[in-house]
Amino acid sequence: MTSAGLPPAPPYAALFRLDGRRAVVVGAGGGIGREASLALAAHGASVVCADVARDRATETARMIQGRVADVYVLDVLDADAVEEAASRLEPIDVLVFTPATNVRKRLLDYTTEEFDRVVELNLRASFNLVRAFGRRMASRGRGSVVGFSSIRAFTVEPGQGVYAATKAGLVQLLRTAAAELAPHGVRVNAIAPGVVETPLTRQIAADPEWHAAYAEKSALGRWAQPWELAGAVVYLASDASSFVTGSVLTVDGGWTAVDGRYTPPA
Repeated sequence: MTSAGLPPAPPYAALFRLDGRRAVVVGAGGGIGREASLALAAHGASVVCADVARDRATETARMIQGRVADVYVLDVLDADAVEEAASRLEPIDVLVFTPATNVRKRLLDYTTEEFDRVVELNLRASFNLVRAFGRRMASRGRGSVVGFSSIRAFTVEPGQGVYAATKAGLVQLLRTAAAELAPHGVRVNAIAPGVVETPLTRQIAADPEWHAAYAEKSALGRWAQPWELAGAVVYLASDASSFVTGSVLTVDGGWTAVDGRYTPPA
């Protein structure tokens, strides 16, 4: 600390470096999770590639060259398994989690089973991850948690109601965790992507009109590639964001800055 009780500025060239830190990426088997794993490793972190599918997690780990990468099979719907993972993988400096699902239906057409499935993965599993890993980070006095919400936490359209509700709930869950864990040296933030070319959006990509309409809605006029979210992950994991907690970093190509509407066929 300086004489004013403030932490001194680190060397600026090292702000984004993660050397000596251990990161767990849940959902590392593909899409944004895979790119986040590669980016964290490229900035010096040792990465645990966690996914429900061992083969996909192993493939990601093999893509990380010159850095330590481990594989961990984790079903985030199993609360006991999440707690065990947090215990077995200690110590962890960074947790990133991406798993989510969506059932694109209008509210009156939703079944209770579909509602439960979306809430279970998008919200309950996220709660279990934050609780299990956050508790251990707090006991060590440091850590960064990065969860993936969505622009649907703020803007909705027909057919996205339950998904949007879970993503809005996740934002408030992470903000609360940020408030509660800050005294213990743990930062908690959310990233809110716009439309990204991932398996979750295949239904849209298969409809040329729908795909083009979403591209046109953003200021940049296109979809994001998964790697374009990786910089936000590295930023929130690193000392570059040392005074950032309880925030939502929107990475949407300007979608939420541009007024427009498209009614999808869902």
